[in-house]
Amino acid sequence: MAKFPDPLARALDWLHTSPPDPARPVLLAGPTASGKSALALALARHQNRVIVNADALQVYDMWRVLSARPDAADCAQVPHYLYGTVTRDQDWSVGHWLRAVEGLMARHGNPVIVGGTGLYFRALTEGLVEIPPIPAQVRAEADTRLAAEGVGALLQELDPHTRAQIDTQNPARVQRAWEVLHATGTGLADWQARTPPPLLPAPQATALVLRPQVEWLNARIDSRFAAMMAQGALEEARAVLPHWQPRAPWAKAIGAPELIAHLQGHISLPQAHLAATLATRQYAKRQRTWFRNRMKDWTILS
Repeated sequence: MAKFPDPLARALDWLHTSPPDPARPVLLAGPTASGKSALALALARHQNRVIVNADALQVYDMWRVLSARPDAADCAQVPHYLYGTVTRDQDWSVGHWLRAVEGLMARHGNPVIVGGTGLYFRALTEGLVEIPPIPAQVRAEADTRLAAEGVGALLQELDPHTRAQIDTQNPARVQRAWEVLHATGTGLADWQARTPPPLLPAPQATALVLRPQVEWLNARIDSRFAAMMAQGALEEARAVLPHWQPRAPWAKAIGAPELIAHLQGHISLPQAHLAATLATRQYAKRQRTWFRNRMKDWTILS
């Protein structure tokens, strides 16, 4: 495998050769395990910035290890925001995140906004329409039908405009579109056409995306999950086992379903470990595809 600089070395080299405008926010996206946090920390220290989380799982308080949240030593060096602040019973969405970021940017004009959740960055740089909350009974009906009839049944009932735009292979996206249509009478695509101007257009920031070599990233994913297990990932899963809800947003932490399956007696711990690392590789691949397709104008760091 070709030699690939470690994240901090790469961050320091970039900082010294092409430092960003210290007055402008920095957007830093990248797949899981790519070294985003190390780069963000180096940048924040170098230019006296704060760090704002743009990862949909690192917001949850129960996933310190499994979400690879910055540790106490990192947080002591520069202020970190929106990490571990949401409980499992608390409503949280892209809209909640965007409103929180708006408040933070009013107080800190040049943050490093770092994470791997493409929807967060899209909302920030392209705008987000506020769709009314989905009633519980509509969501319950969607859950029941998805389990009983499959994603195809929901997909067939979407309006053509929405069906042509969403990822039809993603059950969560299809269910969301179905819920919006049935709760509001308006298709998701039509709602999105009403999107207001963005809070932070990408050209007004230094927009960076990490694209490390796939071989290096896969090896790092494998070693990092092993480290997570040593740091207490299984204990984190055990703590949420009594409250486990597979379809809950917080339950999508990569590795959590596999560890829960082990704790429920369905698979062995080695099987869970292997399945979790494979799931993480697959998730990183989906992230890379998103970044490649949606962040073509961002500066690539590789």
